[in-house]
Amino acid sequence: MTRSSPVEVHDFGCRLNTLEGEVIRRTAQGASGEPLVVVNTCAVTSEAVRQARQSVRRLRRLHPNARLVVTGCAAQTEGAAFAAMPEVDAVIGNDAKLRSETWATLSHFGPSEKLRIDDLASVRETAGHMVEAIENRARAILQIQNGCDHRCTFCIIPFGRGPSRSVPAGEIVRQARRIAEGGVAEIVLTGVDLTSWGADLPGAPKLGNLVSQILRLVPDLPRLRLSSIDQIEADPLLVELICGEPRLMPHLHLSLQSGDDMVLKRMKRRHTRDDALRFCREVLDRRPEIVIGADLIAGFPTETDAMAEATERFVGEAGLTRLHVFPYSARPGTPAARMPPVPGPVIRERAMRLRAIGAAAERRHVARLDGARLPVLVERGGRGRCPDFTSVQIAAGLPGAIVDATLSLQSGGELHAAPLSAASGPLIGP
Repeated sequence: MTRSSPVEVHDFGCRLNTLEGEVIRRTAQGASGEPLVVVNTCAVTSEAVRQARQSVRRLRRLHPNARLVVTGCAAQTEGAAFAAMPEVDAVIGNDAKLRSETWATLSHFGPSEKLRIDDLASVRETAGHMVEAIENRARAILQIQNGCDHRCTFCIIPFGRGPSRSVPAGEIVRQARRIAEGGVAEIVLTGVDLTSWGADLPGAPKLGNLVSQILRLVPDLPRLRLSSIDQIEADPLLVELICGEPRLMPHLHLSLQSGDDMVLKRMKRRHTRDDALRFCREVLDRRPEIVIGADLIAGFPTETDAMAEATERFVGEAGLTRLHVFPYSARPGTPAARMPPVPGPVIRERAMRLRAIGAAAERRHVARLDGARLPVLVERGGRGRCPDFTSVQIAAGLPGAIVDATLSLQSGGELHAAPLSAASGPLIGP
């Protein structure tokens, strides 16, 4: 029996990229007759691209005899720059990286074929047969959508991912049923623009309809979770499920970007400050245990001190708990890159303030959970996740098990989960 050649995949960026990195790892394993190192890049900021280039140089020094391949969003948008690096053997686009034939024929790539980038504008299908992977041995990440049709002025991702395209509902339900039958207790639905799911399918179904189908047709699945959503696209049924369905986990992450109307307008976002506030307040009023996080950009071009302060106030007014803060980074080719910039030190200072506000909100939330009884999904490494995705220490249960536990706040500000007996009373949450 021939032993498979080693495959190393180094992922940058979002959860979807990590999921696709797992697909690459499985697909490429044994397909090449030589050691393979894959750098799966992110293009969301110039810093992410810089880190990827730095990683390429470091990995070449560590693996001088391996074939080194660059793929991902930065490869798609800046393929020629990566192909020009002497450390790189091949550059593969985002569509080709998920095809088994790409890795099976990798050894046939010659110097003149170093760059293999497809035109994503013509791609209309999502690889429905390769859309799931297990995270931390505990939950399945299920990709249901790829690409984006919007053109926010700061964002390069539509050029790296192509147009929005959806996996058909029947395929998603079949995948979800298979995952649940395999004993996985939680599925996370993910995509580049998750709430646009269905717009390209016959009848243009909405995400709420899909979530309802999964919950109804996969009754043995204890937990369903959504990754980042755009709240302005949330359809009425989806909002009803978020607010009232116990198997849909009480945790949202919103693509908000700013809390100031002028900045949102210049970003070409499709919501206003009031739109976002109404959504957050309705959800929190109807389901108080829900935790809402958000992406926010600090120092967008033309942002004044007053605009930055409006975003800071928005965090408290909307009841946000977890912030993912991006210092603005100009991406060549985007409209925002041509707007009057905010000085770098000001951007960094605003990002630091937003992160401090987010950290304080997270600490308050963790303190409120002291003494709570919750079902914890066990991950590897002695960690677990509450329904609202709060991370806890737990020393019981195998990865993937759901353990009823009492939470206690430790001196270092971290939560510890102590398993309960079956007779220990009702639980809080699903």
